[in-house]
Amino acid sequence: MFSLRTLVSLAVVCSAVYPGEARAASATSTPEFVFRDVGYFHRWSKNDQHEFTPEKQEDLEKWSDMITINAYPKVEDGDGLAATANAVLENYKSHQGEILKTRSVPRTAERPAEHLIVVRFTRPDFTEIAFARFKLVDGKGCSVVYSHRLYGKKIKDQVSTWLDENEDEVEKALMEWSPLPSPSSLR
Repeated sequence: MFSLRTLVSLAVVCSAVYPGEARAASATSTPEFVFRDVGYFHRWSKNDQHEFTPEKQEDLEKWSDMITINAYPKVEDGDGLAATANAVLENYKSHQGEILKTRSVPRTAERPAEHLIVVRFTRPDFTEIAFARFKLVDGKGCSVVYSHRLYGKKIKDQVSTWLDENEDEVEKALMEWSPLPSPSSLR
């Protein structure tokens, strides 16, 4: 009986760490990266999506600030990146996102084009504002999404105030963030 229990335990442990499955945050005191003078810690990953929140925001059901890094390993050029950004834009719209801004930074001889989407999702108990930057990192498509949530049912004025006070600064910080965390380093 002990051998069977050990074998089942090993099977469960091995299946929990099988590549491609979700993995929980490790208990580390060092942030993975810093954005706007705040350290972000790994909280969750699955496939090509990785989520990070600041210290003391471990609960993925109730957080205020999150950075999500999405890898698009099949995207290898500017046209593919633009198509991916447009697909995400349509996905945001189909999920009742209110598009606040879209912007593209034209390609130059030194770098490919980049894209930005700013969207607001209003839900019954919270409002989330997301800033999504699309860029080629290490020759592959990537998006880095900074999201901020405000909780409550009647918070329209609070959301407007947050946007008035933070939208330009968050956009600038996100678009100037360099080097971006590489999705390949997160695997």
